[in-house]
Amino acid sequence: MYLKDTYGKKKKPEELDLWADHGVDLGHRWGMVIDLNTCTGCGACATACQSENNIPVVGKDEVRRSREMAWIRIDRYFSSTVNDKKVAELDQLNSIGEYHKAEVPDDEPQVVFQPLMCQHCNHAPCETVCPVAATTHSEEGLNQMAYNRCIGTRYCANNCPFKVRRFNWFQYDSLRLTQYPDFNKVNPAQDDLGRMVLNPDVVVRSRGVIEKCSMCVQRIQSGKLDAKKAGTPVQDGSIDTACSEACASGAIKFGDLNDKTSYVHKAAFENQRSYVMLEEVGVKPNIYYMTKVRNLDSKEA
Repeated sequence: MYLKDTYGKKKKPEELDLWADHGVDLGHRWGMVIDLNTCTGCGACATACQSENNIPVVGKDEVRRSREMAWIRIDRYFSSTVNDKKVAELDQLNSIGEYHKAEVPDDEPQVVFQPLMCQHCNHAPCETVCPVAATTHSEEGLNQMAYNRCIGTRYCANNCPFKVRRFNWFQYDSLRLTQYPDFNKVNPAQDDLGRMVLNPDVVVRSRGVIEKCSMCVQRIQSGKLDAKKAGTPVQDGSIDTACSEACASGAIKFGDLNDKTSYVHKAAFENQRSYVMLEEVGVKPNIYYMTKVRNLDSKEA
């Protein structure tokens, strides 16, 4: 895809920047590669993320109010074999009020599963709008949150093109059981015994702040410390996020994008199936996807 600059010349989106680069070519640059050919949409990554990062369970009622707290979601894209002729027939049925006849399920529907979390953009729109600098960019390519600075304006959530930031509406993990009794039934961390399931390496957030994927920074720091003690560089595959570790099909891979020998570097920059979401926006994510490929002639072979 090409965009036109002020002089009418065609340029690629990555050549048009509003901000100076963060210097991501120096040191580590943590990122992920997600193979959509392999993803089965099982949701193990979402469950692992929920457990690892002390994300509260809010219950059906809050999810119905669009107040879900998951840091990673699975988007599902459905396609069918309906052609233009069939669409015209269905439109005709709708125009005359024959709605029940227009609701014909496809015999061979297709679906693509896409895990979606914070893309940890190198030109993150959420960072520029925060009035208190609660969301910042690390030297290793991570989009970070300082929860004790966040005042809950939600400007960052409005400015995020991927809609992956979550606002903490209530004190879900409060020990004051009389404050929000509705969460006693759904949240396991509402009493002293239940709070033992929480991960001590991850802070428990309070109400009124924005939450999002941290790319399991606690695991990154632990892996870097282990490598430092051993006196060796961080080896490819020695650090895993909760979602990549839980992925049974191996669709999610985590690593250092600056390590030219790593799997994620080769998959992100040398594989023709690799792409980033909303490339034309120019936010430069550190999460790369590998497009799903189907053999549509397999039945005729």
